[in-house]
Amino acid sequence: MSKSSRTGIILGMLIGIQVALVAQNNTNSPYTRYGYGMLADRSFGAGRSMGGTGYGLRSSRQINPMNPASYSSMDSLTFLFDAGASMYFSRYNDGTNRQKNINGNLEYFALQFPLWKNRIAMSAGILPYSHVGYDFITVNESAVTYPEHFSGTGGLNEVYAGLSLEIWKKRLSVGANIAYLFGNIDHRSVTSLSSSVSTTASDIYTMKQVDVHNMKYDFGLQYTHPVSKVERVTLGVAYSPKMRLKTTSYDLVSFNSTFTQMITADTAWNRGFDLPHSLGAGLSYVKDNKLMLAADVTCQFWSQAKFFDRTDDFNDRIKVAAGGEYIPDNFTRLYLNRVRYRAGVHYSNSYMKFKGSGYNEYGACLGAGFPMLDNRSFINASIEYVRVVPETKALISEQYFRITVSYTFNERWFAKLKLE
Repeated sequence: MSKSSRTGIILGMLIGIQVALVAQNNTNSPYTRYGYGMLADRSFGAGRSMGGTGYGLRSSRQINPMNPASYSSMDSLTFLFDAGASMYFSRYNDGTNRQKNINGNLEYFALQFPLWKNRIAMSAGILPYSHVGYDFITVNESAVTYPEHFSGTGGLNEVYAGLSLEIWKKRLSVGANIAYLFGNIDHRSVTSLSSSVSTTASDIYTMKQVDVHNMKYDFGLQYTHPVSKVERVTLGVAYSPKMRLKTTSYDLVSFNSTFTQMITADTAWNRGFDLPHSLGAGLSYVKDNKLMLAADVTCQFWSQAKFFDRTDDFNDRIKVAAGGEYIPDNFTRLYLNRVRYRAGVHYSNSYMKFKGSGYNEYGACLGAGFPMLDNRSFINASIEYVRVVPETKALISEQYFRITVSYTFNERWFAKLKLE
């Protein structure tokens, strides 16, 4: 297949994935009713199977948008393309009722290529920032008993482009991403008064919607220290500054679902919606073609961020993650010995508050990278178990399995052929 044909196929895949990303719904969690929803995992490939690590990972075979300084790790003849999809098998329990759901969609794509020798490289792609998706009914048992139906859809996505510069050969690299953040979050509810209170009463429909569009920036640094000819340790840090988002928000109350018989209506531009300061640091150890270990810490200062002009909806969030990859024998003909076996764990607390409370999230994952015939491209697969444990028994407990499959295309596209 010619390079032009391969380029056309990849461009077609990019368009299809972008359409799917905008329409995706990867969750049924009732917790996504709050804030920006469930925050997405930004790691790709190996990092996803290693607990979601990435700040200290530096590989010429993987794209790593968690730290833009990593892009310059690739050689000058390589082109990388990565696309992934996930499926969620979720279970919810409030102590009385139980619910099971299956969700999934195409999740991300990215590409990466060199710009100048082995010193400057570029990456670009699209990935989710958050997911919103829920649908449940509660019964209000105050003076009058009546049901309320709550539902929500949407989320935020980002299209990014990043550059990385190796300023000290094989030692020190810096990088930056600039991204366009976009999307909408739609929360709706129906208070069914006509069926419970009085036949003459009208149902009440409400809608809160936020449309977001804004630029976003990420900065990264990686320092690699050689331990031996085949071993090295890399320290990485990444920082995203606090952002005030450009938004249009709608707050509607109506007597019908089409919102033509309005009770109240409010449209506001650029109300107080923020993304927080975010700081991440990670350390990795690599023994070439044999072993990789990594550990990360992420701090997001959500308590300083506004949401609908309020500053009391969020907690500061801390996430810790660790994982590893092992290759039995990268130079054998035995296929299973060339597979990259991976595992990882992670912990985080919720950034959202629910009546002053929140939850803790615990996860563990197993995965593998299956080499293609050229031993350069990979199919990556992982299965992750996550348990959401609320801080109070009144909240809903949640657990889910996430299966992720991605394809990492790695080919030498920039080599000059010599004719004899």
